[in-house]
Amino acid sequence: MSAHGVVAAVAPGSLAAKAGIRAGDEIVSINGHPLRDVIDYQFYSADEQLEIVTQRGPKTLAYHLMRGYGDDVGIEFTAPTFDGLRRCHCRCVFCFVQQMPPGMRPSLYVKDDDYRYSFLFGNFVTLTDLTDADWARLEEQRLSPLYVSVHATEPELRRRILGHPNAPDIVAQLRGLGHLGIEVHTQIVLTPGLNDGAALTRTISDLAALRQAVRSIAIVPVGLTRFQRRGLRSLTPAEAAELVQRMSIHHTRFRRERGVGLVYLSDEIYLLAGQPVPPAEAYDGFPQLENGVGLTRQLLDAWDALRDEATAIRPAYRRATVVCGALIAPLLQRILVELGAIVGAEFRLVSVPNRFFGSTVTVSGLLTAADVVAALRRHDLGELVVLPRVMFDAAGERTLDDRMPEEIARELGTRVAIAGTLEELLYA
Repeated sequence: MSAHGVVAAVAPGSLAAKAGIRAGDEIVSINGHPLRDVIDYQFYSADEQLEIVTQRGPKTLAYHLMRGYGDDVGIEFTAPTFDGLRRCHCRCVFCFVQQMPPGMRPSLYVKDDDYRYSFLFGNFVTLTDLTDADWARLEEQRLSPLYVSVHATEPELRRRILGHPNAPDIVAQLRGLGHLGIEVHTQIVLTPGLNDGAALTRTISDLAALRQAVRSIAIVPVGLTRFQRRGLRSLTPAEAAELVQRMSIHHTRFRRERGVGLVYLSDEIYLLAGQPVPPAEAYDGFPQLENGVGLTRQLLDAWDALRDEATAIRPAYRRATVVCGALIAPLLQRILVELGAIVGAEFRLVSVPNRFFGSTVTVSGLLTAADVVAALRRHDLGELVVLPRVMFDAAGERTLDDRMPEEIARELGTRVAIAGTLEELLYA
């Protein structure tokens, strides 16, 4: 792998295009600064006068650019980091990657713990392997916000959870980030008998005290597959209901004291408890949406907004099958019944049991193509099958078991569409 950033594309008419930089060039430095990743590129290309040194085969070329306010240099790279991806050295007791059987999509076996990916994409990191050079860079570039897996603030308990005997004190690290002006969104993967009860109370209290740094605390239930061998267990509905009640007290207190709820439960906990999800304003701008905190509320609000629009739709398909995981099925069923009555179509919802990972895995994002096909073969599918976008990779091309939408369509002998929102479903 090249230590330089390889140019994937140059925006037409951009500064880089006018200068003569082209795809395949390697960016060596900007204003004398070697580039480690796209963050360095963005940081050092913010000056008005730029000297960009590139490598094109055996040739080293230098370009001098004048950048006006708001101008983008216009370079797109083949990868966000030029010196590779930092791998995770933790062995978390509930690590999902370690619960993965062979034969899945290759990217699913990559465990990253790279704070740069946290800044760029919202990936959660543990901060266990930050070096002095990393802290110096954080101070210089103020990479904010970061997303941090805390799980527990008591040092020895956290080390046991992470399987990392030398993990630094996370409270001290977060305090250090706060002193640098870096904001942090934290998560607690809640595991019954491990970091619940008094440990959870302490963790929330410790994080709440870090006012300079911590902007949100998400509590998500541990995800366990049938392949886990640690003797862990999932939350029960009764425990989820008790957690909703406990956290509502914290939420109310924090909102009164600081104007935001601070601590937020994932949708899965409300659905497991059979409790309604909070209104949109309770999520304070949805700071952890990608962590499954507030997606259900957005689904409900999206349906409220789409009702009037749906009356004007005349569907091309009169009978369609919609696929989902078991967790969201009761809620989605109510929406589909109402939608079908409005547009004059019949929607059959098929809640697919997760035989691959086990019955404790109920979210749509962990469905495999094999389970979907096996479940759908027992049904009259109508004219169209709509699959959840979250069961595919970011490009919408591959399932967890490395199957493509067109392969699923061939096996089922029907048309297949992918939808990630109600609006996409409506227009599918």
